[in-house]
Amino acid sequence: VQLQASGGGLVQAGGSLRLSCAASGFTLDYYAIGWFRQAPGKEREGVICIWASGGSINYADSVKGRFTISRDNAKNTVYLQMNSLKPEDTAVYYCAVRKYTCSSYYNAMEYWGKGTLVTVSS
Repeated sequence: VQLQASGGGLVQAGGSLRLSCAASGFTLDYYAIGWFRQAPGKEREGVICIWASGGSINYADSVKGRFTISRDNAKNTVYLQMNSLKPEDTAVYYCAVRKYTCSSYYNAMEYWGKGTLVTVSS
């Protein structure tokens, strides 16, 4: 079981990035996938999640209207589209999964990928 997050990088404020989370060793069909982030010196926080059924929920008010999550079960991959990025979005972004339903609590997630660093310059 492996989750591989990718797509991070350095971007200027106002720019966009798309993160990917590719699963291997299992199928994402029955899993909810969440994106979490951890900024330097801060606790890991839930950002956004997509249920196995396809609905999504934002956990971070600061990203509403800017971040969207989608899934491609055929590719066993979930995407996080991040628009209008702000310096405060700078963090390591992690994807994680749990069966069927979303949770904003990181200890409720079953599997984690290694993070990908997003740096937004002002």
